[in-house]
Amino acid sequence: MSDAQERAWAELADFYVIDPPRDAAATSILPGSAFSPADVWERSARLVAEIGSGQGHAIIHAATENPDTDFLAIEVFRSGLARTMLAAEQGELRNIRLVEANAPEVLMHLIPQAALDELWVFFPDPWHKNKHTKRRMVTDEFAGQAAGAIADGGMLRLATDWEDYALQMRAVLDASADFERAFDGSWAPRFEGRVITAFERKGARVGRDIRDLAYRRRART
Repeated sequence: MSDAQERAWAELADFYVIDPPRDAAATSILPGSAFSPADVWERSARLVAEIGSGQGHAIIHAATENPDTDFLAIEVFRSGLARTMLAAEQGELRNIRLVEANAPEVLMHLIPQAALDELWVFFPDPWHKNKHTKRRMVTDEFAGQAAGAIADGGMLRLATDWEDYALQMRAVLDASADFERAFDGSWAPRFEGRVITAFERKGARVGRDIRDLAYRRRART
């Protein structure tokens, strides 16, 4: 990390970073480690989490525009989290927290059941080589993990610039009994709350179409 990022981690992590009990790996989470959102943010508010928050462009923009909503950035790369903290400090944001951990374990072990009003997955790693596609995050297993964390009526929003991954995401979520489409036609309209990031610009420059998806969590029976 840069000197500024090292400083951010040293000086800002105590406030912004949730440090859960770890399992075997450095970015793992020990089962049974669920936190209380009301205790973390010291209020009761809508809760939105972003998986793969990167350098924080999307979630910082959202937290700035929506001070009455709480946000959780989920990322495994510490440098990106450090940059997010620097931006949060500059914007004097108090409604955002970060966790350095694997997203599936955050959904299963850290976020309480049905605690999220929205979950965002914007431009996840496409693992576009055929031999690597099995590493993609959005699978049947992920759909179940997301469903556990999202409240009834809550939203799962996704975006990608890789057509075959978009088709995979749609197939996975269409097949899930826990979600229903929140859009008409083939693809959802662009989510207005999603700021244009470097990933989106890069994809557009090389001619890839951006595809959004939006699914609503069905009521639990």
